[in-house]
Amino acid sequence: MSQNFHVSVSGDDTWAGSVQRPFRTIQHAADLAQPGDIVTIHEGIYREHVNPKRGGTGDNERILYTAALGEKPIISGAERITGWEHVEGSVYRAVVPNRLFGSFNPYREIVWGDWFRSLDRTFHLGEVYLNGKSLFEVVTLDEVIHPRPFAQAREPEWSLHAWCCEVDEQNTTIHANFGTFNPAEEIIEINVRKFCFWPESTGIDYITVRGLILTMAAPNWAPPTALQEGLIGPHWSKGWIIEDCEVSN
Repeated sequence: MSQNFHVSVSGDDTWAGSVQRPFRTIQHAADLAQPGDIVTIHEGIYREHVNPKRGGTGDNERILYTAALGEKPIISGAERITGWEHVEGSVYRAVVPNRLFGSFNPYREIVWGDWFRSLDRTFHLGEVYLNGKSLFEVVTLDEVIHPRPFAQAREPEWSLHAWCCEVDEQNTTIHANFGTFNPAEEIIEINVRKFCFWPESTGIDYITVRGLILTMAAPNWAPPTALQEGLIGPHWSKGWIIEDCEVSN
């Protein structure tokens, strides 16, 4: 008999996963879900990488991950960063312990791959977001302090909101120019996870993902000649349906 597991930001993974006593993480529900089961996700921000352990066995025995009716849950690959230290002007610094990233630090990884147009710039997989909008990466602190509009950007004036990073064995240091914004009063986020919804194993078939907002993950560029990884994707699995989702950053 199929089950409907419920997940809520006010839940607990030690609970039953019912609508009255929901789980806290989507991953916990994914660990339990069997072919034919439904995972119903309620409103809130879920800062996790959902790594489904199994899929369905066919179109009639899918595993469905769906937003609760009328609700807009968010799966985010980012974490909010507070306590920015003022440097000068509109430039601030955050020192982030590398343990936050675990085994994958997107500020250590460079974007690479065939057909990638670097425009003579350096790109890391990580990004800095101001109220959900990505800032503009530059190479040096001087470029953050004295930014110049990047003419080829979609919004050249927004590219004045520049940032750069430096990683050592213990910490990742990010400098960012927030312009007229005060980071103590805004939502500043950085990438922490490579994926939002992506199976680490192949052959996790017949999954449906419906009605979710997925944002701010840090996969690499996906040229035709390499693995087609993305913020959400099937990883060489078959029979997936991704519908009515909003995907960004």
